[in-house]
Amino acid sequence: MSKETTAEVLVGEGPVRLELHADGVAHLRLNRPDAANGLNVELLRALHEAVLRIHGDGRVRAVLLSGEGKHFCAGGDVHTFLSKGEALPDYIRVATALLQLATAALIRLNPPVVAAVQGFAAGGGGMGLVCSSDFVVAGESTRFLAGATRVAMVPDAGVSVSLTQLVGFRRAMEILMLNPTLTAAEAKEIGLITRVVADEQLMDEAWSLARQLAAGAPAALANTKRLLWNGIGQGVEAAMPEENHIQALLSGMADAREGLSAVIEKRAPRFTGR
Repeated sequence: MSKETTAEVLVGEGPVRLELHADGVAHLRLNRPDAANGLNVELLRALHEAVLRIHGDGRVRAVLLSGEGKHFCAGGDVHTFLSKGEALPDYIRVATALLQLATAALIRLNPPVVAAVQGFAAGGGGMGLVCSSDFVVAGESTRFLAGATRVAMVPDAGVSVSLTQLVGFRRAMEILMLNPTLTAAEAKEIGLITRVVADEQLMDEAWSLARQLAAGAPAALANTKRLLWNGIGQGVEAAMPEENHIQALLSGMADAREGLSAVIEKRAPRFTGR
């Protein structure tokens, strides 16, 4: 089965749900399926609050991010946007600020984030959450679309930087300015996502990956994640002192000794985060 039989409900109602499973995986779910999980201010505020809750819970070892219903996230809620009329700029300022807070918080989480993506991942919301996740597993029928310039806006959620790092400058220019609809296979080929699986295997594969990460050495994974994200736009040599510092710090932890012992004894390590 893809899910644990028991879980502690941390956020049980509203546009975002959050449960913590016994294996240390926090399941963070977008919960506006009737609106293709389109992002409005209410959902974005709930998403940011849920990510902050994960930040403050040392039991979380990995995060599984998913969207309820047919689609992962169709981006900003265009119906809400259009209904604002001349007040749209004020609404967009708030929505964009909340989206930036949520995606930045995902990047800064210590636990690695695995996104399970089905249907469409579109707009600043869909693409922003994909680009801000550490691992992305997509069903084979999934489609990816930037779409911001199609409605006379620009990409947000840091996509103008993160997408360039993931797929390269020329391909990012094409994706963001020409708005092609990418298949899951194409997204995998250019480095936008991590894995493609059959649609019916999506959640099983995503849960398996999240559990694999949750079983790893938490401090080592958290600091590796931080080094990689901090390294965007940084020269190789500039990153070396920080690598050296963290390596020395981690080597003094019990998990490092456990990892070395497990290799020598040819067994699976039992990491505790200490």
